[in-house]
Amino acid sequence: MDTALPASSTPVPGTPTLRRIGTADLRWALAAGWRDFRARRGDLIFAGLLYPVIGLLVSGLALDRRLFAFAFPLIAGISILGPAVSAGFYELARRREAGLDSGWRHFFDPVRGRSRVPLATLTLVLVALFMAWLAAAWAVYEATMGRSPPADAGAAFAVQLFTTQNGWAMILLGNLVGLAFAVVTLALSAVSFPMVVDQPVDAGTAMATSLRAFSANRTAWLNWGLRVALILFVAAIPLFVGLAVALPVLGYATWHLYTRAVAR
Repeated sequence: MDTALPASSTPVPGTPTLRRIGTADLRWALAAGWRDFRARRGDLIFAGLLYPVIGLLVSGLALDRRLFAFAFPLIAGISILGPAVSAGFYELARRREAGLDSGWRHFFDPVRGRSRVPLATLTLVLVALFMAWLAAAWAVYEATMGRSPPADAGAAFAVQLFTTQNGWAMILLGNLVGLAFAVVTLALSAVSFPMVVDQPVDAGTAMATSLRAFSANRTAWLNWGLRVALILFVAAIPLFVGLAVALPVLGYATWHLYTRAVAR
């Protein structure tokens, strides 16, 4: 069960109060997200399918020899933008929790109402992180494999990647850099996006609250990030189609975890 933070961690007056969360809260949030998805399966038709389509388009683009080496960074980096795509699911979960009409037509309410400015600001922050990740991936590639694109795409490049010292160096360094970007994204967005949908706060306050919540519950949030990554990885295997289910469930679940982490 979640508990309030100790007095030494109490925020200054006017800032949101945080709670302790643990593994039980993560399981509860995922179960609640699944229940929301089952109740609102129709939303999958126009929103949940967006991610698989984007994934397939990026994969097709990456078949270009010049971009093939960046197929994984491009696809993995899309997850950085996930919280922005999920704003509509936060609104549906909020309305369902409050006993209000939660039909699909309310999916776009956040970008039409008071949340649109802070949501736009937070989304720009994530876009900047995405671009920084791509720049970092390019720097890792140059440092390990050289400046030129791979001479051959597909199997030939895979052999070079997995059978040479430079290839393994790129894998190791690239994953470490990617992990750092993933943690920063999680810390900035886990609470901030659902918070601006839920409350009349600016983007700065929401990000500061998200960072505080992450700092107060590092183990729980890192556990959550690992679960999200595993779910997205498994969902992406069948041509990204599984993301049509995973994204809504995780969106709803993130909302419920926010309600456990922040006293409203």
